[in-house]
Amino acid sequence: MSDLFQSAGFEKDAPHPLADRARPQRLSEVVGQDHLLGPGAPIRRMLDAGRLSSLVLWGAPGVGKTTIARLLATEADLEFEQISAIFSGVADLRKVFDRAKARRAAGRGTLLFVDEIHRFNKAQQDGFLPHLESGVITLVGATTENPSFELNAALLSRVQVLVLNALDDAALQALLSRAEEIEGRTLPLTDEARAAVVSLAAGDGRYVLSLAEILFAEPVDRTPIAPDELGDLLQRRAPLYDKSADGHYNLASALQKSIRGSDVDAALYWAARMLVGGEDPRFILRRLVVVASEDVGNADPQALPLAVAARDAYEFLGLPEGEIAIGQLVAYLASAPKSNRSHIAFKEAKAAARKTAHLSPPPHAVNAPTDLMKSMGYSEGYKYDHDQDDGFAGMNYFPTEMDRQQFYRPSNFGFDKEIAKRLDYWAKKRAEKNAQ
Repeated sequence: MSDLFQSAGFEKDAPHPLADRARPQRLSEVVGQDHLLGPGAPIRRMLDAGRLSSLVLWGAPGVGKTTIARLLATEADLEFEQISAIFSGVADLRKVFDRAKARRAAGRGTLLFVDEIHRFNKAQQDGFLPHLESGVITLVGATTENPSFELNAALLSRVQVLVLNALDDAALQALLSRAEEIEGRTLPLTDEARAAVVSLAAGDGRYVLSLAEILFAEPVDRTPIAPDELGDLLQRRAPLYDKSADGHYNLASALQKSIRGSDVDAALYWAARMLVGGEDPRFILRRLVVVASEDVGNADPQALPLAVAARDAYEFLGLPEGEIAIGQLVAYLASAPKSNRSHIAFKEAKAAARKTAHLSPPPHAVNAPTDLMKSMGYSEGYKYDHDQDDGFAGMNYFPTEMDRQQFYRPSNFGFDKEIAKRLDYWAKKRAEKNAQ
């Protein structure tokens, strides 16, 4: 039915959202993506050379993925086809490919834009491959998810992944100015309220234009809106966080790296962002237990017991009081001295274990509970450390065929320094015992 209205010329007279009316008509009008579209940038180089590659545009909602795809088709003189992986299946793809083949036979190319391309399963993604290789289509996929995890390796090898930035404040202000040109009047906002609207949009161009459309509905002669009035006019936006998507892992990564970098305030901020966004506190606590062992390690041996205690405190208290323990733990871990030497040592030990998995323990390190095992030399030569005058026998416990290894090299931070002194003491004692 929409096609009938469009062919009859009625669609242009129908009301369109401001975000649609403000859509750029040329690539030069796209804001916030100069690293892809500016002079010498990847997309501009392709267009200037007349060779547009298949692409996957990866970015958050509202940054211009669909707009760029449409304008690419125009500038490359290709027929534009659009489908959504949410609403399309194999039959829809087959029709698209058939139309593209017919155009190619007539000497015209097709740019196929696939929105939410990560929603297609493996078989559907594989279905693009022969048509990409034969040149029937130029594929431009759009995704909000990390392509490395969501797209097949075979498809990834045939496309170029380009990352679109969230729109910065200057880009969002430019969109508001474009909206004012279209409406023929300025937004009824104080400077502070205008900045608040930009902040509320959180890098999403479509959303800032939707907010502008609400504000343009206010009476023309009304007094400028102050920041404290915006809450009555605009719904508070949900935090930009999806527990099942990239945001889940990006914020968890930011939290761990902030703690590792001893940035207490940033660590508290990212933990709060996760909680405000609806993250399961147990997931945060699991990550913090990992951090306590991996990043703080033996520089502060109390970090791991405190992390486990915080987990127990949350289970005991529940919400909201359980979040207090999370905040305490984040602050403690971020301010603690850091050492990953035990983590590195264990990874090195595992690598050595894989290479020497065929070697047996030395005989003296194995118990001999039976006469047969005693006759085979098990436990022979073993010296009980507690029976020694200094409590140390200095025996070697590596396999007989393997040289001694040093995996653990403590740092000079926190309690790691004390452990280094202990290891040095035992190494000297071992050398003395073996020299006797």
